Amino acid sequence: MFIGVFKSLIKGYAERMRYTIFIAALIAVSCVLSCGKSSKTGNVSPDDLFDKEASYALGMNMGTSLKADNLYPDVDSFIKGMNDALFGSETRYTMEEAYMIFNEAYSALAEKRDMKNRQGETDFLTENSAKPGVKVTNSGLQYEVIVEGYGEKPTLEDTVRVHYEGTLIDGTVFDSSYARGEPAEFPVGGVIPGWTEGLQIMGVGSKYRLTIPSDLGYGSYGAGQQIPPYATLIFEVELIEVIHDHDH
Repeated sequence: MFIGVFKSLIKGYAERMRYTIFIAALIAVSCVLSCGKSSKTGNVSPDDLFDKEASYALGMNMGTSLKADNLYPDVDSFIKGMNDALFGSETRYTMEEAYMIFNEAYSALAEKRDMKNRQGETDFLTENSAKPGVKVTNSGLQYEVIVEGYGEKPTLEDTVRVHYEGTLIDGTVFDSSYARGEPAEFPVGGVIPGWTEGLQIMGVGSKYRLTIPSDLGYGSYGAGQQIPPYATLIFEVELIEVIHDHDH
């Protein structure tokens, strides 16, 4: 369940991925070049080469990974760099320089995408806040009452049982207890801030639509591949029960 992911873990994952993707790309393209260009294998033994089917599968794997991380290299330059590293007498950069260049370019690309995502979020939240029935709290959380329940409201120390579905602003569903066929339970204080605040507004029996700005969600790092940086999250939440410590 995405709600309980810690931002610090996501941050660490994002930083590690920069280096991992870079090294993985070098290794994979090295294999593809050595497998697919037999005329340039130099002293590489034929026994060390993948066959054509395995080479194609490796290419598919690498392409899928790069696409999933929104990394689209200039293929000609990419192959040229790998070809020089494998079979040339001298590369243009040292590995330390190459990593620095890659990291700077990756950071610049990520910043550009973040700015675009941030502006898209601002525009969406402004438009959504003007809709009839939408209320905005001091923190920026937006919520709509679908069904108002008048049961007990949870506190920060409580655990709740809920049904919910989470979507991005384009309608993509990234998590749903309804799809799993059973409600979820979690502590009110152990989820993203937008959920923690929203749950305490609701009474048992309520169903709300929570529109959670990224500042109250997963921020500039997102969460895995399904929740991008600066993503506004929309949850339909049905509060079924408040579970106190003595109830367990």
